[in-house]
Amino acid sequence: MARYAYRIVNVFTQGDAPFTGNPLCVFEDGASLDTVQMQALALQFNLSETTFILPSQRASAAVRIFTPRYEMPFAGHPTLGTAHVCRALGLVSDVLTLEMPAGIIGVKAAGDRWTLQANAPTWREFERPRDELAHMLGIAEDEIVERPLWINAGTEQLIVPLATEAAVRRAALRPEAVSDLKNENGAAMAYVFAGAGKRLLARFFFQQGSAALEDPATGSATANLGGWYLATGQALPIGFEISQGEYVGRASTLYLHVDADRQIRVSGDVLELGAGVISL
Repeated sequence: MARYAYRIVNVFTQGDAPFTGNPLCVFEDGASLDTVQMQALALQFNLSETTFILPSQRASAAVRIFTPRYEMPFAGHPTLGTAHVCRALGLVSDVLTLEMPAGIIGVKAAGDRWTLQANAPTWREFERPRDELAHMLGIAEDEIVERPLWINAGTEQLIVPLATEAAVRRAALRPEAVSDLKNENGAAMAYVFAGAGKRLLARFFFQQGSAALEDPATGSATANLGGWYLATGQALPIGFEISQGEYVGRASTLYLHVDADRQIRVSGDVLELGAGVISL
């Protein structure tokens, strides 16, 4: 039987608090695993994502990212968490690149706070009427402000600006609406946010089977939020501290910066909780 080492890390934690942030399983060496095995292991751990470190000729390492149901081209907390494990293994230092299906992602660290530079985003309009979107999210139509947009800085997601934090807290994606919010790859997901000054409150809803679930911390959506600010012509540079995870018992803190040169950067703290071995 072959033995495969893995580590469990939390990403976008609130300092050293062990049960904050978004959990991630990282397999240290996935070179001898095939796609079917990777998908099965992701379902076995049943975390929002599981990653596998692979050799790369184009970057410091290659990474494959799996939810319990499917492979993703890019995701934020798997990028930062996998970079943290690569450094712990001695494969890289504080500056590295990771090869993913979405492209080469640059990552760097200051201590245990990691920052990724997202790909340049693309965007398109949300074509459904605003009252329908409000119904899907369980809020009033006038609580949706400015332009909801599909943004893609690696994984396409619907970014929905809301008028108040109270509206964010009330939002609840209706399960019957999941089929109406599918992105270009057929996965349904929506990110709602609101706030004032340099602080934002956000929630991210996604589809698993026929159910609508909520993610505690979503780096890819934070990158897409940066794309939303670019698409809507906001003044640059901008920077926000974003709170997420309030309604799933996993308080999380994410940082978004969009520089004057239109570069999107997403940051967060990473904490390793444990390690183990799977025999197959």
